[in-house]
Amino acid sequence: MAMNDPLGDMLTRIRNAQARGQSQVRTPASKLRAWVLDVLAEEGYIRGYERVTGADGHPELVISLKYFDGAPVIRELRRVSKPGRRVYLGAKELPQVRNGLGVSIVSTPKGVMSDASARTANVGGEVLCTVF
Repeated sequence: MAMNDPLGDMLTRIRNAQARGQSQVRTPASKLRAWVLDVLAEEGYIRGYERVTGADGHPELVISLKYFDGAPVIRELRRVSKPGRRVYLGAKELPQVRNGLGVSIVSTPKGVMSDASARTANVGGEVLCTVF
């Protein structure tokens, strides 16, 4: 069956794995997913990830989740721009998540980056998701 929203699927896998207290979660590999995971790792929301070949021969990403005092570091993970409704914002219009405590992940012409990096580079783009 075809997947309509691969990024949304990855975010849901992360949420579900954290609800179960798992240390790692696997997801099919893609460039966009890897770029989003780069931002999550850079901002300190996950330990990291690695690209592996799955049992069926397809590439997968193994994401190492991060916990603090037994609670997941990611409290909220929401998809903003969806396949049916894309959300594009300019650099000055990018939202601050929880007064700057969270991060918006934005796909810009200069690559996938956090909202703070996009404001610094003065570029807007598609708001993929928010993390707190």
